Amino acid sequence: MQILVIGGTGFVGPHVVRRLVEGNHQVTVFHRGRTEADLPASVAHLHGDRARLDDVAGDLRRLAPEVVLDTRPLSEADARIVVAAMTGIAQRLVAISSVDVYRAFARLNRTEPGAPDPVPLTEEAPLREALYPYREATPRPPADPMAWADDYDKILVERAVLGEPRLPGTILRLPFVYGPGDRQHRLRPYVRRVDDGRPALLLGEAAARWRATRAAVENVAAAVSLAVVDDRAAGRVYNVGEADAPTEVDFARAVGRAAGWEGEVVTIPDDRLPPHLASPVDFAQPMVVDTGRIRRELGYSEPVSRDEWLRRAVAWERENRPTVDDPAAFDYAAEDAALAGRAKVDED
Repeated sequence: MQILVIGGTGFVGPHVVRRLVEGNHQVTVFHRGRTEADLPASVAHLHGDRARLDDVAGDLRRLAPEVVLDTRPLSEADARIVVAAMTGIAQRLVAISSVDVYRAFARLNRTEPGAPDPVPLTEEAPLREALYPYREATPRPPADPMAWADDYDKILVERAVLGEPRLPGTILRLPFVYGPGDRQHRLRPYVRRVDDGRPALLLGEAAARWRATRAAVENVAAAVSLAVVDDRAAGRVYNVGEADAPTEVDFARAVGRAAGWEGEVVTIPDDRLPPHLASPVDFAQPMVVDTGRIRRELGYSEPVSRDEWLRRAVAWERENRPTVDDPAAFDYAAEDAALAGRAKVDED
């Protein structure tokens, strides 16, 4: 199968590309050329700006991909440009979305009022009512590295991808993704404390109970690859993630085990939590999604176990430490004081 991957050099993309190549598919990656990821030698590269796909229209017609995978459509404009360029050329378009489309995400972040939505969230669960979840009151200047966030909305991306009948679309809603290549360093708060020899990881009571669907980047790549090569995915929306969703306290313990740590994960009352560990989100809203549809329809299952992917994620984190950490985020004196206060309460 001839496959065009738009993006493909970031976090999830290279893992997907490698799996597609392993499946004997012909893969071309369209990207800006600023980052050349470690991709198989057989992968073809086409350089350009996704906002100006017309500049490579001739190349796209000659390539004639059967399926296009868009790994990073952030805005409605992003999606519509790809739909317009590939309609009449490709047979199907697969786009990466996010569980942040759900109303539960807005309840978690306190941007929409109401009681917590019940979980697990199926693909038919209510979506956010307010668009542009990361837009600020004052527009960011174009030079701001976060300027893209003002127009970000995966709900609008999904509408554009699924709205062109001549180019059937497939949507994959990703959860919290961890693993090698994670530029957000999601495991950093735990791994650094472990490596700094901390005796305990602190969680507030509400955070400790919170549950969310997670996934290893390698497992996400397996799910995305299935959706790319299987025509049964046409017109479908799929949640992606692990079948179970551990609490945050259990997840923290699993990270500790993967790091070879023998300390304790300590839960303390929220009103005694050091300010740098407090969170503005409403942990009464879980972010657990139902991943049964992709398992039933496409036969998806995780190729990598949780214990194994956590070991890989921790190893990568240790090998790719950020050059600078915010000192305020690792106020160990405040954490020691909270631990001492907990011990005193236990004694009393």
